[in-house]
Amino acid sequence: MIKRILTGFVLLLLSAYLVIAVTAFNREPDNRICEGMELVVKDRVNYGFITENGIKSLLKREKISLEGKRMADINVRELEEILSEHPFIREAECYQTSGGKVCIEIYQRIPLLHVLSNNGDNYYIDNQGMVMAAPGKAIHVAVATGAIDRKFAQSELYALGKYLQDNPFWKAQVEQINVTPRQELEIVPRVGNHILFLGKGGDYQEKFSKLQKFYKEALNKVGWNKYSRISVEFNNQIICTKKE
Repeated sequence: MIKRILTGFVLLLLSAYLVIAVTAFNREPDNRICEGMELVVKDRVNYGFITENGIKSLLKREKISLEGKRMADINVRELEEILSEHPFIREAECYQTSGGKVCIEIYQRIPLLHVLSNNGDNYYIDNQGMVMAAPGKAIHVAVATGAIDRKFAQSELYALGKYLQDNPFWKAQVEQINVTPRQELEIVPRVGNHILFLGKGGDYQEKFSKLQKFYKEALNKVGWNKYSRISVEFNNQIICTKKE
């Protein structure tokens, strides 16, 4: 019986402490002054689309000032919404830190392909298959041209872009992807004066594996400019057209 009473008393004290601690914590930011922002950018090592200066410039354009402002007057949800409008930000998480700063965590949108369609469209496809507005500065990714609508771009070209992103050799080698009116894919490589013809989309692992083997076993011997067209449209064969 005494043990139960002591246990109940301890739990009562613990509950009272938690209530006081939470209340004190909630009151703490009311009069604190923000000492600035703390920026955390995911994938910063591999991709540098988002910088601290860029975020500061964005906030300045939106007339948002953090440093010197009362913490209680900073709306972090509103800040997240504004940051999420940036073409290279997939998601933004903002919160106040115990050190008197506003932490901004950024998840970048990673462009896979730059689409320049015959219909006048000019945009990027990111690594989530979403359309990104062209930011007005050059980004070094493969360019997709030709008969491209957005449905095709977000399905077939997205799948091809993901394959290229995961394969360093082909990511470096593919400079341009042209889509014919029949929605067949032609690749313009960075090295070699020839066209790689894939035919319809799909089976990228098989097609590019065949091409890489052909590069190693054939082109390295006969020369990279011997053929004008190398086709892997059909299974189990590579069809080459010699230059005239």
